[in-house]
Amino acid sequence: MSARLAIAQQMIAHYNAQDADAYVALMTDNAAEAGYRGVVVRDGKEGVRAGLKAMFAEFPENRAEILAHYALGDYAVLQEKVYRSSSSEPFEVIAIYSFEGDKVSRVEFVR
Repeated sequence: MSARLAIAQQMIAHYNAQDADAYVALMTDNAAEAGYRGVVVRDGKEGVRAGLKAMFAEFPENRAEILAHYALGDYAVLQEKVYRSSSSEPFEVIAIYSFEGDKVSRVEFVR
């Protein structure tokens, strides 16, 4: 397994533990989360941290399951099934993790 893929999978483990601090520790200071080729939804490490903490408060059962994974160069790609709560339908996303060195600089979601 590539080191970048291992980092992306570690981020999902932190996400599932609802540990926003550990999640963003694996990101660059100017990291962002965005729609694929689209609008940034969480800007900077602190924006990602604040956004995740708000989402975890709203959806305390939130978790993601990795269905498939790929790595190529400075990218790791995860196909994820996301569960917000036991009463809502899960949905799938493709998450593209872009790296600068050993830190994630951007995560883009295809949904």
